[in-house]
Amino acid sequence: MWKDIWTELEGSLAVLSPLGPEYEAELFAAAQDPEIWRWLPFGRVPDGDRFHAWIMQALADSEAGREAVFAIVDRRRQRAVGSTRYLTLRPAHRGLEIGWSWLAPSAWRTGINVEVKLLLLRHAFEHLGAVRVEFKTDARNQRSRAALAALPAQFEGVLRRHMVVGDGLRDSAYYSVIADDWLDVERALRERLRRRSVTPAR
Repeated sequence: MWKDIWTELEGSLAVLSPLGPEYEAELFAAAQDPEIWRWLPFGRVPDGDRFHAWIMQALADSEAGREAVFAIVDRRRQRAVGSTRYLTLRPAHRGLEIGWSWLAPSAWRTGINVEVKLLLLRHAFEHLGAVRVEFKTDARNQRSRAALAALPAQFEGVLRRHMVVGDGLRDSAYYSVIADDWLDVERALRERLRRRSVTPAR
């Protein structure tokens, strides 16, 4: 188990706060746009009971050390606007995945997603000592794939019929950032934030 993987990560636009029950109402309100769930396993806006079950499972997985789930808190509005997590933890091999990432549409194109990736990748490489961070997305999700390519993350290929999602099967596109890439990726993310007149936090 990685020590201090589930800890608060603070940026200029957003704070990644370890998920707790206190965020459920704000996250449920943020989760009401169907576009959020088009490519995620729910496939549609979850109702209150399903969302509560998702929160409880995320908490259980985080507390057991299987994952580390965060609420994304918009610093300006002081409200949770989405969630993300570390998963597929492989501490013996110094690898992990960043995924289950979603934001309310009101937070799209604000720089929050860019800063969230910067915070998560920095923590993984500089504090946890990771040598590999991977991402996967539905191969049809062009918006997500473009965002990963813009990090820039390395496209590694498509795993065909990788997951059962809803009533169908999903091909998953895999991307990665390795430790050798980190300084260039960090520089690119920080420059994207500067273009928004955001001073990236250290």
